[in-house]
Amino acid sequence: MEQKKQSKQVIRIGLLGFGTVGQGVWKHLQGNDSALERRLGVKLELVRAAVSDLKKKREVRVPASRLTDDPYAVVDDPSIDIVCELIGGTKLARTLTLRALKAGKIVVSANKALICKHGEEIFSAARRAGTHYFFEASVAGGIPIIKTLREGLVANRFSLIYGILNGTSNYILTRMEREGLSFPDILDDARSLGYVEADESLDLDGWDAAHKAVILAYLAHGRWVKLKEMLVEGIRGITQYDIAYARELGCKIKLLAVISRDFSTNCLSVRLHPALISKRELMASVDEVYNGVSLTGDVVGTTLLVGRGAGQDATSSAVISDIADAVYLLKGVPAPFICEEDEDVYAALGAEVELAGPEAIRSAYYLRLRVKDQPGVLARVTDVISREGLSIATMTQHQEAGEGTATLLFTTHQSNEKVVSATLKSLKRLGSVLETPFLLRIFNP
Repeated sequence: MEQKKQSKQVIRIGLLGFGTVGQGVWKHLQGNDSALERRLGVKLELVRAAVSDLKKKREVRVPASRLTDDPYAVVDDPSIDIVCELIGGTKLARTLTLRALKAGKIVVSANKALICKHGEEIFSAARRAGTHYFFEASVAGGIPIIKTLREGLVANRFSLIYGILNGTSNYILTRMEREGLSFPDILDDARSLGYVEADESLDLDGWDAAHKAVILAYLAHGRWVKLKEMLVEGIRGITQYDIAYARELGCKIKLLAVISRDFSTNCLSVRLHPALISKRELMASVDEVYNGVSLTGDVVGTTLLVGRGAGQDATSSAVISDIADAVYLLKGVPAPFICEEDEDVYAALGAEVELAGPEAIRSAYYLRLRVKDQPGVLARVTDVISREGLSIATMTQHQEAGEGTATLLFTTHQSNEKVVSATLKSLKRLGSVLETPFLLRIFNP
């Protein structure tokens, strides 16, 4: 007698937010439903998506009955097992996330700002409720960096993690270097292509990548570093002078997140800034909207991961990866590593760490000054630099025709942030220096 087929378990999913990423998740879950069902051994059902405007036209067609303008209708629906928080921001997202966790739902998020600001609270809430919070899509889009840190390279202690974590800034710098155009010209193109966040400071002033660096630092070292404790600088001030001089030095300029730890002193540095990096480094070849992350571990050595850092498909891929992990948990298969369950382990790791002071953060530097084109100016500038303890490695001068001004470009030997900060303050006080001195680090992994 032929046995009846057992019906597969149904996992029900609700979405908070239905913008670019939300529509991508819905599209790929529907389009790949048969393959996912075979791989996961369950049927995934998209129950409802919360939107801000029910009448808005969207690329992905969804039955009206499955859309709601009330996000609490998703969070409070007892039939929904997994809530995907894709609305962005921190206020409403925090409220909805905590409410969903309290109700025992698994939450999947791509919200790096929320994790950076409220991660500790969210992980504790998930732990208390006996549920889980997944966030692979919050860092580096389609690159599985969080899984790599927590699972694939779990045997390692990381002395250095650095990389390109913002595709918009990388796109702008790539085109400036390749085409010789100005920052404002490329920015206009990036806006027209939809690469720039509505709040442009997130991309251009480094805050988006800084949020991601905070998350990586926590996962690697157990310490939540506040943004105010970090050095965070963006790309707005970079000019073709800087691009051209970097090229002369065999370098490119990239916006880099740098997380370094000296295990002999247990000092941790987390910073985000544009830097000159040698073209010989693989990271220098990561261009356009791509992201790259380099991890140096004491067991594996150095590993480099490269992939699309943003966009609908890359981020949707990471969200669906987290949904898959959530499905395994709901089926009773434990995930290899769940960070909120190991909160005590992270606390112990973080307790060992001290944040490095400015005198402990060392590099060589690049300095650009616009000065009056007068006799003695160069001597006064070099005297200040020398008096503050900086050692000049190279110098070049460009005269501005008919303007009575000149641009001085310097590189220095190794120094530290404390010395450089004092030097910049002294240079600002010189009457012959016409603009705020512009500084870049020269990064040597």
